Amino acid sequence: MTETATGPQLKAAAAATFLIFGINGLVFASWAARIPSVTDILQITSGQMGTLLLCVAVGSLIALPTAGHVVGRIGTANAIRAAGLLAAAAGVGIALSLGAASVPGTAISLFFFGIGIGLWDVSQNIEGADVEHKLGRTIMPQFHAAFSGGAFIGALIGAGLSKLGVGLPAHLLVIAAVVAAAALWAPRYFLQHVPAAPVAGEATHPRPPRAWRDGRTLLIGVVVLGATLTEGAGNDWIAKAAVDGLGATESAGALLFAAFVLAMTAMRFFGGRAIDAYGRVAVLRASMAAAALGLGLFVFAGDIWLATAGAALWGVGAALAFPVGMSAAADDPKHAAARVSVVSTVGYIAFLAGPPLLGYLGDVTGIRMALLAIAVPILGALLLAGAAKPLPAR
Repeated sequence: MTETATGPQLKAAAAATFLIFGINGLVFASWAARIPSVTDILQITSGQMGTLLLCVAVGSLIALPTAGHVVGRIGTANAIRAAGLLAAAAGVGIALSLGAASVPGTAISLFFFGIGIGLWDVSQNIEGADVEHKLGRTIMPQFHAAFSGGAFIGALIGAGLSKLGVGLPAHLLVIAAVVAAAALWAPRYFLQHVPAAPVAGEATHPRPPRAWRDGRTLLIGVVVLGATLTEGAGNDWIAKAAVDGLGATESAGALLFAAFVLAMTAMRFFGGRAIDAYGRVAVLRASMAAAALGLGLFVFAGDIWLATAGAALWGVGAALAFPVGMSAAADDPKHAAARVSVVSTVGYIAFLAGPPLLGYLGDVTGIRMALLAIAVPILGALLLAGAAKPLPAR
């Protein structure tokens, strides 16, 4: 939990959290929008690219289960600083490895990149939940809109640099410098963490195993798992699917990815009002239905314009599930760090590990048709959306 914050402190914390989410999105899109460049530089197939993406997944899945404990020990500000510096250093490693066309070097750097991103993600969501509780209204989707907005800017930068012939290694080196600067500066405005008021017989910071035994938390995690696979598949494979399946140029593929991200950004920015008006459960179900429709349109579209429309609808559907899941996991502030860590871990199994598996399937069916596999977890998330119903007030 956090100490009492004044109005100006709360505004500063919200702005800093917004910035951190945005930089996180910029970092992710700087990589995702230019995945076709990676396959060209390293001369690898979609399945082999999937293996590289799995390195990110393994790194993050090592970091995620313990991230709540780390935040409880050193606070969100220091956790973001550590995560950002690690991600920046890994970004430099990726750039140098690509410059040398080294697959092993790229894989190792992506592993450490995944660790940094995993810790960063849990930390920013815990800080966002703190700010949301203090404000007393739904704001988490707007923080995730900052992530998507950063990703949209990153996708446009990637498309522009690709068009201009600027190499991915140089692109990543500049991004690494931006990340390091933001991670050191912005957290100074975060809310100050203090120990929660103890409850008789209960630890101040619940250990991860206790949170892992909470049934509601696990169900929320399953919902987020299905929803984040939807988002992760779009982030990692839309650009590549457009290039391979529609014959688009690399820059056009990056722009189609940008349309997906822009739709997510807009929905996340305005989605808080829909959640407050209609409730989490109804919004989650509508989101999953839109994601399924958008996915189908993207996969079966016969031209770039219909595929773009499908990607945009897909983005609208993918927008709100993850922030809603984070808010639901953090309903009880006393257990927020541990439960957000659990839901993040379960969700990221899909967000990070799912897309590489789609890459392997894509070697057999083509990456665009392989994306149809995510319709199954989308349906599961739709059916289990009721788990995100808010806890009764105490």
